[in-house]
Amino acid sequence: MKQLTQDTEKLLTEGTVIPAHPLALNSKRQMDEQRQRALTRYYMDSGAGGIAVGVHTTQFEIRDKQYQLYEPVLRMAAEEVNQAQLNRPFIKVAGVAGPTEQACAEATLAAELGYDLVLLSNGGLAELSEKQLIQRTEKVAEIMPVFGFYLQPAVGGKVLSFDFWKDFADIQNVKAIKMAPFNRYQTLDVVRAVCHSSRFQEITLYTGNDDNIVADLLTRYQFIVKGAKREKEIVGGLLGHWAVWTQKAVELLEEIKGIKNSGASFPAAMLTKNIAVTDTNAAFFDAANHFKGCIAGIHEVLRRQGLLESTWCLNPDERLSEGQYEEISRVYQQYPELNDDAFVQAHLAKWLGQSLKEA
Repeated sequence: MKQLTQDTEKLLTEGTVIPAHPLALNSKRQMDEQRQRALTRYYMDSGAGGIAVGVHTTQFEIRDKQYQLYEPVLRMAAEEVNQAQLNRPFIKVAGVAGPTEQACAEATLAAELGYDLVLLSNGGLAELSEKQLIQRTEKVAEIMPVFGFYLQPAVGGKVLSFDFWKDFADIQNVKAIKMAPFNRYQTLDVVRAVCHSSRFQEITLYTGNDDNIVADLLTRYQFIVKGAKREKEIVGGLLGHWAVWTQKAVELLEEIKGIKNSGASFPAAMLTKNIAVTDTNAAFFDAANHFKGCIAGIHEVLRRQGLLESTWCLNPDERLSEGQYEEISRVYQQYPELNDDAFVQAHLAKWLGQSLKEA
């Protein structure tokens, strides 16, 4: 059973920015290694505290036999992080999916490649009961530290109960939970369940609610459990939204931490900023079309910045929805303070030009 190092666990529990790593493709819909590695360099230089690879944003199709890209994308990201020799902790999270046997095999590969945690998706497992999902989690946790994942139903997740999340939090080697149901009630279920767990102090909460990022990070939850008050905060984010404009996301989290650490009430302007961030996410994630263009939308922002060549996805049907391009242009114009285009332009040639040996 792999365990987190002390420095990695400290960073995780203090809260950090963990972008969900996209997949760079060329015009033949084959992996573009140069740009794939450039993305990893971008996230490291942006000040992010980690990356999540092999997750929804990386496209679940990387596991398909016709592509067989799961191992290559995990390996390349790990190579880049190792070659960078960062003088700070950097959390490597590997997305793990599928039935128990597949999930355990992917967790074993992640361990071999030097990943720190696995983000365990329950997507596509509608036939499994909550008890079976807990048993699956226990098996994976015997191999790697687990980052739980509440995936919204609109992109393949399923609604899970308070009791499920309490049992989930009780599993040894579960370290964190990413809440991404895009639903306040279901997010509350997770936090309340963790607070009712005997391991509530050992579980770290991250937002994956791209529709409520700032408010999630500002909120302190309080519950009375067995006659005593228990508090929990969402300390960081593992987000597809943070795969773009990442340097500004790092600044945003530091601003929020500063407010919380000061003990002062947060300014109302932060709620206005929450709406601005959510408005940009609606464009990137194609909320108007039930998130059909969510991956292509992320790619479009990276394309405009020069990090990707185009918005190509493995599935040719994954593309920008009608009007989504214009929506992305609108939020670019309306919220210029949220983009990190200048930062990207200052470093793009270096990220694209480095060979692995030079990294």
